[in-house]
Amino acid sequence: MVMARTTGAFYVMGGVLGLTITAIAPGDEGNRPLVAIAAFIALLLGLSLLIWGPRMPHSAHHVYVGVATVLVTIAVYWFPNTVGAITLAAFYVFVACDAAIFFSWRLLTAHLAFAVVCCLWVVPSRGLPWWSGIIPSGITVGIGIVVGILTRMAADADIDVLTGLLNRRGFDRALNVAIAQAGRTGQGLALVLVDLDRFQKINDHLGHRAGDAVLQRVGDTWAKLLTPDQRLARYGGDAFALLLPNTTEQAAILLTEQLRAAVTTGCSAGVTSWQPGESGSLLVSRADVGLYRAKQAGRNRTVLESSRQLPLAVELREAIDRGALDVQYQPIVTLGEAGAKAVGVEALLRWSSHAQPEVTTEGLIRVAEEYDLIADLDELVLRRACADAARLQETFAQLDLTLNVNVSGLELAQAEYADRVAGILADSGWPADQLVLEVTESELAAESETAIANLHKLRERGVRIAIDDFGTGYSSLSRLATLPSDILKVDQSFVASIRSDSPAPPLLGVIAALSKSLDLQVIAEGVETEYQAAVLTELGFALAQGYHYSDSQPVTELINDLNERSGLVGASSEPSTNGWIPVENPLD
Repeated sequence: MVMARTTGAFYVMGGVLGLTITAIAPGDEGNRPLVAIAAFIALLLGLSLLIWGPRMPHSAHHVYVGVATVLVTIAVYWFPNTVGAITLAAFYVFVACDAAIFFSWRLLTAHLAFAVVCCLWVVPSRGLPWWSGIIPSGITVGIGIVVGILTRMAADADIDVLTGLLNRRGFDRALNVAIAQAGRTGQGLALVLVDLDRFQKINDHLGHRAGDAVLQRVGDTWAKLLTPDQRLARYGGDAFALLLPNTTEQAAILLTEQLRAAVTTGCSAGVTSWQPGESGSLLVSRADVGLYRAKQAGRNRTVLESSRQLPLAVELREAIDRGALDVQYQPIVTLGEAGAKAVGVEALLRWSSHAQPEVTTEGLIRVAEEYDLIADLDELVLRRACADAARLQETFAQLDLTLNVNVSGLELAQAEYADRVAGILADSGWPADQLVLEVTESELAAESETAIANLHKLRERGVRIAIDDFGTGYSSLSRLATLPSDILKVDQSFVASIRSDSPAPPLLGVIAALSKSLDLQVIAEGVETEYQAAVLTELGFALAQGYHYSDSQPVTELINDLNERSGLVGASSEPSTNGWIPVENPLD
């Protein structure tokens, strides 16, 4: 666009000046009409560049610059008098400036050489001495070189010295140009901000040279994976920015995941897209929000901060507003010879989307996080679960049930989260000491001061904290000893590896011993067979949940099931007389 406007302006200026001097200059030499035609052609070519130039390929501008040299040569050769002809030779400077600004040194040299040859030939052709063309051609070359040097110095101001990528200034310029282009063509435009996780520790422990080497390696690796029109910049410190013309949000997410997978350094990313009328600063700010949320949710992930909601997000928003979401419950049971007695339930979100029927619960949570619906979703589930658990406890007073509810890392990082949980407990009447909030190991490892402070505040109020999917994250043993937690939930992948044809995984025994040393309860997730339950019992596990005992079910069906089996869970459980009081009409 800039090239088209600059070259077009040179053409229009040359055409107007050529027509003016042709009209007023005296003399009968040469061919005045032919010079006027050349000036008029220059004017038309300039207007065509201003109108259609931004859509033309880069190579077309070489043709325009070459044609300009030819038109100047024609005008000098056929101008009505010799003085005017020498004056018109100054137009070669336009050619030199235009080529110096936009072309490489090699191509600039080619255009200058062509202009010099034409000038050295056409000026003496007017009956002047052979050396008469040296001055205008020399001035043309000198101005071309000076403008080329100054242009490249200005361009270097947009380049990051360490990585060779665009810096913040260069990226902002490219972003404004891309927005203007997207506004004219209607094509999509996506923006990604990426931040290297815990980069400060590299500088602190290994030195700034090691940190610089990491930045260079990351920049080189990513640059090789991008196409020429995709602009990568070092936006500042350990932050990188990626501009993706003609790209959708989903395509930008896929590319970002490829970039993250291509480097060994963990990194967080925020993705967004441009909408008509938005400024570059607004686009960057929205991507920065996505980056912040990615870090708050546990780092080493990509979060979409979309400018528009997908149909699934719109449908989810409506479902939350109507309360049209199901919460089902899977029992947590005791392991042992006395039978699997229910001692708690885990609340699990269940919802069927019309826009995307195949979406999983994990996918649903991700959409809620990406479209800023997670706070309302978490509150709805917690309120519903507390109310249902209170109903369970009231129905079966002899059971001391705990209620396990999952919490999003984004919610945990909100300063008011602990107070919001306290308010829900007060409204529902569910005791704080019978509530267990489950967070994944990676979310606990997010090192968010706000999240850790919320966990401490919740435990002070009696709420217990469970580390969900334990063994799949990256928490060290030393951190585990200091985290505010009460329960470990062993990831189901460990339980699934228990088979009758192979020994039990040694790590399960280590986890059991570790939990005992740290005075933590342990719940084995994903128990599907009697053999797995027996092995876990032998290893010292006291609590479990899984399809072997019960699938998740609505509270009404769970009440009926518990009542029929006298508090025991599972197909093989036999009713007992352990103080259980059957309820004839549990729903009344």
